[in-house]
Amino acid sequence: MAGHSKWANIKHRKAATDAKRGKVFTRLAKELTVAARVGGGDLAANPRLRLAVQSARAANMSSDTIKRNIQKGTGELEGENYEELLYEGYGPSGVALLIEVVTDNKNRTVADIRNIFSKVGGNLGESGSVAWNFARKGVIYLATASNSEDTMLEYVLESGAEDMQIHDDSVVIYCPPDGFAQCIRYFEEHNFEVKESKFEFIPGTTVDIRDPGDARKLIKLVDLLEDHDDVQNVFANFELADDIMEAIENN
Repeated sequence: MAGHSKWANIKHRKAATDAKRGKVFTRLAKELTVAARVGGGDLAANPRLRLAVQSARAANMSSDTIKRNIQKGTGELEGENYEELLYEGYGPSGVALLIEVVTDNKNRTVADIRNIFSKVGGNLGESGSVAWNFARKGVIYLATASNSEDTMLEYVLESGAEDMQIHDDSVVIYCPPDGFAQCIRYFEEHNFEVKESKFEFIPGTTVDIRDPGDARKLIKLVDLLEDHDDVQNVFANFELADDIMEAIENN
């Protein structure tokens, strides 16, 4: 699966550190509210909400807090009028980025995102300018098991998933969005530990970054975007080779 580089895997591990921040609770709360507003408060009938609840529980959000945010989405409690937006832009070396946002003030957020891009020499693009290069997939992170690659491939095919990648600390499964819940259920029923599951935008083509300076700018751009309160997720199509990562980490 193109685009799941070493940098992407490092970002996934970084998420465990980010989970210590209160900001993660803010993101989860927004997703609970929006998911309930869009698809209703019934977990059985709303896969997106069911996934949001699972993520909130994994982050140790209390049941009362989860319930309140769902009720804000269903209208049982008063809550913010959130809007979901997808911003597109270009970073150094022509790298494409998609930014998922949930905001109660579109004008404020777009101005902030544009300013972040300008800080590192990037540009906020028009709708459709980079989205064509990304496909939305369900992504499931499994704890590394003792199965061989061939055996894992058999599980993947039987589950209805499309692809997988094996890393030192996880097995990453890719599946179509409409088969996401089915794939999660399949791996749980076959006694795999599902560490995390979510929807991601996966790039069809990637840019191999060989210049350490551009690599640092791109990492800074992603970090600045992810630190914004209204940003839920950031997806990009750049790859960083091991020697570039080492050069950055050593300086």
